[in-house]
Amino acid sequence: MNVLIIDDESPAREEIARLLGKESDIRILGQCSNAIEGIAAINRLNPEVIFLDIQMPRVSGLEMLSMLDPEKMPRVVFLTAFNEYALQAFDQNAFDYLLKPIDPARLDITLKRLRRDRTPTPALFDAAAPLKQVPCPGHQRVLLIKVEDIEYATSKTGGVYVTVSNGSEHFTELTLRTLEEKTPFLRCHRQYLVNPDQIKELSFLEAGTVEIVTRNNHHVPVSRRLLGELKEKLGLL
Repeated sequence: MNVLIIDDESPAREEIARLLGKESDIRILGQCSNAIEGIAAINRLNPEVIFLDIQMPRVSGLEMLSMLDPEKMPRVVFLTAFNEYALQAFDQNAFDYLLKPIDPARLDITLKRLRRDRTPTPALFDAAAPLKQVPCPGHQRVLLIKVEDIEYATSKTGGVYVTVSNGSEHFTELTLRTLEEKTPFLRCHRQYLVNPDQIKELSFLEAGTVEIVTRNNHHVPVSRRLLGELKEKLGLL
């Protein structure tokens, strides 16, 4: 069973790793100190289970789940020092939760359940609220960009980037699929999403190609396959 540990407190990560390390059938893929590292690791490593701290700075564990690609959703065991978070955790369809400091006997119950039930955690993605901001990691910081300030998002070789009104471009660990499902952004191209509130015009060019011109004069391609659907969603049909 491949697991990932996500907790902003180093002693807590080390303790759960020590306990899990005693289990011969568990492979710890890695440890993450914040939600942004966690999203990247989940996208990259595809763990079967994550042990996730609920309270973390900037982006909480619960908020992190709303930012995951539903196709990569692992089973989730929440870690918390506060019992009152248990109900909220199960509202998010957590597989289980553990109170800190971790009781080895209670962890053993969780592990037995995990071994017995390999069903992915249901509905975590669908139950989460729509995204209001997109986390973009930087040097020793995480920039949280409001969804309404983003003009478009694009997938490049190096990952997914969002472009804001002033033209600056920012990398995000979120996938285009997540952005499409959790924001008002519309798919206009296989590699592009556009914020409909930032569209100024559709520009019909030579050879039947079409571009979106945003309010700040950024040009976003529109594929022929998606043109009709886009026009319908914009009320142009």
